[in-house]
Amino acid sequence: VQLQASGGGLVEAGGSLRLSCAASVRAFSMYTMAWFRQAPGKERELVSGVSWSGGRTYYSDSVKGRFTVSRDNAKNTVYLQMNSLKPEDTGVYYCAAERILSSVLTNSNAYSYWGQGTLVTVSS
Repeated sequence: VQLQASGGGLVEAGGSLRLSCAASVRAFSMYTMAWFRQAPGKERELVSGVSWSGGRTYYSDSVKGRFTVSRDNAKNTVYLQMNSLKPEDTGVYYCAAERILSSVLTNSNAYSYWGQGTLVTVSS
């Protein structure tokens, strides 16, 4: 399983970015997907996730109402639309995948596959 994250960049506070994570995997629809981020000097944290069917989503309190996660199983891709970005959203964003038919897994140790990360920098 290979995950390729893209879409990061430099944006001013209040701006938007859309991250994409393309998966090279068979049966992508059987994978629960998640986005984690790691800010400088901080631990990796779960930002958002979507269940294998797309029917269940998860958002951390810090991004709820601003970020939207979605998936297109026909394209083997998961997205993270990030609006109203804040400087504290700065960090490296990683997509993660686990082959499991369940709700979003909130523990990073539960994910077997990780992308390389894409850097998001929000300037004030």
